[in-house]
Amino acid sequence: MNGMRRGIDYIGVGVGAIIVDDAGRVFLAQRGPKAKNERGLWEFPGGSVEFGETLRDALAREIREEYGVTIDVGDMLTVTDHILPEEKQHWVSPSFICRITEGEPVILEPEKCSAIGWFALDDMPAALTQVTQHDLELYREYVQSRKP
Repeated sequence: MNGMRRGIDYIGVGVGAIIVDDAGRVFLAQRGPKAKNERGLWEFPGGSVEFGETLRDALAREIREEYGVTIDVGDMLTVTDHILPEEKQHWVSPSFICRITEGEPVILEPEKCSAIGWFALDDMPAALTQVTQHDLELYREYVQSRKP
């Protein structure tokens, strides 16, 4: 795209993984100093979709590259309009409910991610990205709706 940047010169697509463990905790990553935006905030991890790549394939690739784990990409939870006027960025962000099928997460791209952790839904960090705040609210409703 000769110098054109996704999310800045045209709308970008960024997929997110709500990775859940057997105890119902969710995996979060803290955005590092070289993250594209919202640095220092905690998020459901993910990344950009490349041309010709499906949303699910992009998500599995990004999580493997950044955390060294294989995930099963399940149901799509939502799609968020992620518009950051102060950073002059515009993304469309579908999020999927996922599980790790192989490996333990480690930080493989420290410039993009400063910390990782598993969090109970009632014990989340306060500093969450815009999309993560939105997705967390919907994920809590999703969990409630599935209780017998």
